[in-house]
Amino acid sequence: MLSEFKKFLLRGNVMDLAVGVIIGGAFSGIVNSLVADIITPILSLFTGKVDFSSLSFTIPNTSATIAFGSFLTAVINFIILGFVIFILVKCINKIVSIGQKPEEPKAPTTKKCSYCFTEIPVEAVKCPHCTSDLSEK
Repeated sequence: MLSEFKKFLLRGNVMDLAVGVIIGGAFSGIVNSLVADIITPILSLFTGKVDFSSLSFTIPNTSATIAFGSFLTAVINFIILGFVIFILVKCINKIVSIGQKPEEPKAPTTKKCSYCFTEIPVEAVKCPHCTSDLSEK
């Protein structure tokens, strides 16, 4: 059982997942710092403030307080973070694609029967649906 567990751990999928989680954690720190230390202060120049966590609403005649400002701040941070990750991934994909040849289109494997317009294999000389002879076309 111990040898099976060792074999399971050393398979490529598990090791790839472990590396991905570690790199993802490190990348998360970089992205969070970018958003918190650079982008949020820049946005606060235009909007006045980006932290709405102090906004709340107290329901009359109760002690219940709805802190919608914290939720609003979390939504704004999520949108900013998602946009930053989108831009980073787009840039990384652009860098990776430099020097790669574009994929050539594959030859078609089907054609349409000129009589019944059904998709059939390119090599077909007779349509299996309408039995038309396709060899002369």
